[in-house]
Amino acid sequence: MGLTKQYLRYAPSAVFGVIASQKANVVFVTLRGEKGRYVAVGACEHVFIWDTRKSEKVLILRGVKHEVTYLCASPDGLSLAVGYEDGSIRIFSLLSGESGITFNGHKEAVTTMSYDHLGGRLVSGSKDTHVIVWDVINESGLYRLKGHKDAITQAVFLKERNLLVTSGKDTLVKWWDLDTQHCFQTMVGHRTEVWGLAVLSEESRVLTGSADSELRSWRVSYIKESDVTEGPQTKRTKGVSAGEEEEAEDVEEVPEQRILTCGSYGSIMREGRDRVVTLRTDQTKRFLACHGTDSVLEIFCVLNEEEIHKKLERKLKIARKKANKKAQKGETPEEPVIERTLQDEIQKISNIKASSKIKSFDLLVFPKGMVKVVILLQNNSLECFSLPSEPTPAALTEVTKSLQLTIGGHRSDVRTLAFSSDNIAVLSASAEAVKIWNRSTLQCIRTMPCEYALCSLFVPGDRHVIVGTKSGKLQIFDLASGNLLDSVEAHNGALWSISLSPDQRGFATGGADKCVKFWEFELVNDESDAQSSRRLSVKQTRVLQLDEDVLFIRHSPDSRFLAVSLLDCTVKIFFVDTLKFFLSLYGHKLPVLCLDISHDSSIIVTGSADRNIKIWGLDFGDCHRSLFAHDDSVMFLQFVPKTHLFFSVGKDRKVKQWDADHFQQVQVLEGHHGEIWCLAVSPNGDHIVSSSHDKSLRLWERTREPLILEEEKEMQREAEFEDSVAKGEQPVVAGEREGEVSLAGKKTIETIKSTERVMEAIDLHREESAKIEEHQAFCKSAGKEFPRRTHPILQAFGNISPSDYVLDVFKKVKSSELEEALLVLPFSYVPDVLTLFRDYIRRGQDVELICRCLFFLLRIHFGQITSNHMLLGVIEDLKNCTISRVSEERDVMGLNMAGLQFLKREIEAKEEVLFFADATERFEEKKRKRKKNEKLILTVA
Repeated sequence: MGLTKQYLRYAPSAVFGVIASQKANVVFVTLRGEKGRYVAVGACEHVFIWDTRKSEKVLILRGVKHEVTYLCASPDGLSLAVGYEDGSIRIFSLLSGESGITFNGHKEAVTTMSYDHLGGRLVSGSKDTHVIVWDVINESGLYRLKGHKDAITQAVFLKERNLLVTSGKDTLVKWWDLDTQHCFQTMVGHRTEVWGLAVLSEESRVLTGSADSELRSWRVSYIKESDVTEGPQTKRTKGVSAGEEEEAEDVEEVPEQRILTCGSYGSIMREGRDRVVTLRTDQTKRFLACHGTDSVLEIFCVLNEEEIHKKLERKLKIARKKANKKAQKGETPEEPVIERTLQDEIQKISNIKASSKIKSFDLLVFPKGMVKVVILLQNNSLECFSLPSEPTPAALTEVTKSLQLTIGGHRSDVRTLAFSSDNIAVLSASAEAVKIWNRSTLQCIRTMPCEYALCSLFVPGDRHVIVGTKSGKLQIFDLASGNLLDSVEAHNGALWSISLSPDQRGFATGGADKCVKFWEFELVNDESDAQSSRRLSVKQTRVLQLDEDVLFIRHSPDSRFLAVSLLDCTVKIFFVDTLKFFLSLYGHKLPVLCLDISHDSSIIVTGSADRNIKIWGLDFGDCHRSLFAHDDSVMFLQFVPKTHLFFSVGKDRKVKQWDADHFQQVQVLEGHHGEIWCLAVSPNGDHIVSSSHDKSLRLWERTREPLILEEEKEMQREAEFEDSVAKGEQPVVAGEREGEVSLAGKKTIETIKSTERVMEAIDLHREESAKIEEHQAFCKSAGKEFPRRTHPILQAFGNISPSDYVLDVFKKVKSSELEEALLVLPFSYVPDVLTLFRDYIRRGQDVELICRCLFFLLRIHFGQITSNHMLLGVIEDLKNCTISRVSEERDVMGLNMAGLQFLKREIEAKEEVLFFADATERFEEKKRKRKKNEKLILTVA
């Protein structure tokens, strides 16, 4: 059967216009060995790395579909952990820009992440209230910690002890013992959500930020093991008499703090009166900063013991002076006593006033005595500040702004887009500026300040642009100079729409003052220029008065009609030459926000806030078809030139392509993470650009790949199935404690595919083993060897054995998905797997991987395996050979570690000798120069 209709696929080409998304944070990253120069920010589903010196983008870490919600740089600076809105985490290498590790464990957006001090473990918290600890080196999840009742806001590893501190919107701060994976203490001193948490002063202080202007401090005291293990007998020898034994036993019944005690230690008042948004320290824990929902960042310095001692001495000196003055007056002075408070430990050093509301920030301390601060603002921009790292005791430290990154995007949402006639330039306009972009390089080549823009067009010739504003003005800009040539008061209300006439001699505008006005281009003398030069201007020719506000207008390409959308949900068609009424198109339940007319002036398409698109005939005004197009208001639509295909965008974040002849949806383009406001199709139809509430502009390109509707529908059904699988229930693993810790990963479509591949490999192993036995029996009975035909899959892998093929399949399963894949594996395959594992361990093949799989299968199928008498021999063999093989692996590892440490000591000793040799050479060189200078002085004298 031949294809009835063939379409060409549009594919995403680029994302531009966004400097940094608001949902993710900003972090300093080390790139090319330089610290403090590069910052990483989330940009929709990608991560952009900006050079703060050159104000340019140097690296893009490309995501797939979901928006970035959190970033965390590794301590060694080689990788970046990126959390996404769907709960997945990807580890990107900053050297190659590629992602090699993916963790799937959370059901909802990742809200916080943190590495331990070595970078081997990563903890993540999510809106699903779970905390998961991941093994980055082994690429697998360690355990899932359950206990919070709301979203996690912060999670921090302790450096000296194997403990974890987490805070959440459930007002709780929890301490977790990672050796036993349980919560051993919960701090309940907050009445509202805990938005931020920091561990300070060598892990003896915990600072929390809540919904008020107070930063609360908590004193942490760690209990020694000797104190914990003391029993009643020890207490009695320490002074508890035998008569007090009953009282001592009563004390013992009170639950003890086994690891640490935590108590309130005062608070610090912030200047902001609203909630804490971000509370963060630098890597050295020396500086602490926080901000609320305003534009002020407050920076504090955590003093060391020496500085605290000096501060207390100064206070004591002042108190003694006051006491001496009282003694001189004849009063009896009290002995001055100075108590150490939180204000003595934490000192405020500066306030940074940003140009807009702050969304996130990061701190970095340089060895040269400077602190660098990068701030992500709400208006799609970045600012960098620097201040000295030594706090001044008297006044606040002065801050200098070193960078403001703004040219790469708009401060507010883009409300209008337009293509130039040569398909090269793209115009975008927002509430504060008009920007002209080069479509091929995606660079901003002009930025011109304007009023709140609602509509725009390129003047024929592409040397000027006209923008219609919310105040009713027409603003004319010259692209060569970037100057505003003229500002014309066009309408008394908002100027909603502008339409270029087909003869390109003028245009029409429609506004909220119930008028459609017609304009012509003209050249007038430039009064500001002394020379006799002329500039572009516009002249009003006609006015069409209507009964309702005008929302959208469009000329028909044959210059006969003008379609006007009104606030009364109708579209009225007028003759252009006489302005007489021709047709009224009614049927929409809500106002028509956009419309377009096909190139042959035969079809008009209207999109409304009622989520429907209606296709009308322009000859009689009959409705050909009404399509339920979007899940929210249809904001813009436009025909592809010289076709009856058109694109529509809506507040449901989707761009859709439609066929107006066959009344069917052709393609859905997904990518935006906010409401889409407008769309522009290039004059040749090869490119589309769309703008959204997520501050991004997206370029879509027409490819040469044919699109078949049946395949497109099948792909859509598969995507829906994958989403349903991803939203499935979390499995409960046998042997795990519900409510505290469970399996770290979650079931995804990839884990199901991995399980299917393992099952297929085991089935192939069964078939081939049976065939080998039959072949051997036949050869034995015939008394002669016959060649055996090998399975095509085994031939493709180089004529390997069936057992080696199964091992190869196990090795190809991602480490982060291994447990989930084994969890889905039916028990009927487990006996064969255990038998194969025994053979692998005996041969010493991939002992570490096999042991990991073996122990997990034993844990989840313990009851069925122990009750199966057929497996007793296999389990006994596994017990013997596993112990010996693991001991061998441990010995090899120990030998390698000893060898590496020996090499390290040798290199250090060698470098030390070289260091002293270099120092001696420099000293000798200085000595020679000094003697030479002395000789010159003597000669001159």
